[in-house]
Amino acid sequence: MNGFKTQAYISSLNKGLITPTHKDEITVLEKVGDNDYIVDYKGVRCHALFNWFVCAYFADDLYRRVN
Repeated sequence: MNGFKTQAYISSLNKGLITPTHKDEITVLEKVGDNDYIVDYKGVRCHALFNWFVCAYFADDLYRRVN
């Protein structure tokens, strides 16, 4: 999979409720499992999931960082 840029909901931007203002640009780097992706968000590599019901990525840059 080649890397591509898209919008995602970012954990560190979540202030309690997920709203469109809590989205930012990520780069999807690779698929590492069933609906598990490694993404780059402002220099931080972390895991993300894609929710097919809302057609959006959810990146966890707080608790699922990749070293």
